[in-house]
Amino acid sequence: MAITTNAICNTFKKELLQGKHDFDTSSDTYKLAMYTSTATLGASTQNYTTSSEVSSSGYTAGGSALVNQGVKVSSAVAITDFADLSFTGVTLTARGALIYNTTTDGGSGTTDAVCVLDFGGDKTATAGTFTIQFPAFTTSAAILRLT
Repeated sequence: MAITTNAICNTFKKELLQGKHDFDTSSDTYKLAMYTSTATLGASTQNYTTSSEVSSSGYTAGGSALVNQGVKVSSAVAITDFADLSFTGVTLTARGALIYNTTTDGGSGTTDAVCVLDFGGDKTATAGTFTIQFPAFTTSAAILRLT
């Protein structure tokens, strides 16, 4: 299959209305996991999966924690974003990524999918640094925007 496109996951939309995700405090932990071109990820993705996750030198399954930039509303657009994330000393090829929430929910950890990122093609690093560069924390560019 494939990573279909950049997408906000459908279950995440529902869970937002249920109050399950908190981007405004440090109470929720979000992670980014990277995937190969054989991954099947898209709007219907519900949870983090190890299927077709990058497996290579220097990369740990499950990815790495993201640093949330908080939330704000401007010109009737609510936004949240993350600081750039770097994986150092890695040799890998990735086609895309999944952002997911790992916060404990009712006594057990979660792996609730938030959004899928399509890199538009395979991206590589060889014994170097692989950086996920997030867009600016603005109403027209932030990674998650509600209009």
